[in-house]
Amino acid sequence: MAEIHVIPDLDEDKDRNFITALARGLDVLRCFRPNESVLTNTDIAKRTGLPKPTVSRLIYTLCRLDYLSLDEKSGGYRLGAGVLSLGFGVLSGMEIAERAKEEMLRLRDGPNSYITCALAERHLTDAIYIAVERSCEDVSLRLSIGSRLPLFFSAIGRAILVGLDEPGLEAAFACGAEFLPDLVEQQKTSYAEAKRQYEKVGFCSGFGDWRPDVNGVAVPVRGLDGRVFGLNVGGPSFHVKPDELETVYGPLLVKSAELLGMNPR
Repeated sequence: MAEIHVIPDLDEDKDRNFITALARGLDVLRCFRPNESVLTNTDIAKRTGLPKPTVSRLIYTLCRLDYLSLDEKSGGYRLGAGVLSLGFGVLSGMEIAERAKEEMLRLRDGPNSYITCALAERHLTDAIYIAVERSCEDVSLRLSIGSRLPLFFSAIGRAILVGLDEPGLEAAFACGAEFLPDLVEQQKTSYAEAKRQYEKVGFCSGFGDWRPDVNGVAVPVRGLDGRVFGLNVGGPSFHVKPDELETVYGPLLVKSAELLGMNPR
């Protein structure tokens, strides 16, 4: 594992917003390596390069917040339950990907062999793939986990938007205004059209909107923690036509969301 690099004290005039104490606390948590359950004060001081008195204060604070706990037998420290709560968002994303896998495979292996199925969540103004079941055809969408699609201008992004509650939607539009200020009106129009379509047929479409050679439809799904994700099917426009997506795959997606028990409607 790479050495822990501690952030040095920064001059306030250079970055008034940077909280060095927080960065150092996170450095302490990053000291724990795979298959290591307990570290001593000395171990942590050595790995972070911080003075032992500083490490002691950080450990005390992290223990009070339940991010670390004292191991009575060794006198060292282990990661506490608080760290699990920090990772819950990631774990819930993994959970939904696992739960959706069977449905994603069923959708991919449907009547059109050029179909790719994916699951995504919102980050700022993007929809990021967290799971993909890609077509086995030579001509297919070359997308993978981590691929980004525009939140406001793709089927899967719009599906996420229509599934959000009011605070979540406000946050998404705030990001849109901040990072894409020249497209605010287009964002509003795109969302309004997606909302109307979703209320009418239960899914959102994107025919050449994101890329002119790609068609797709998508539905919102909800994780156990309440976060809204998008589930889509799509493929190259010359093999995957709008009519088939709307009449065959749209209803299949709606059914998948119902079977998963996470449909926000």
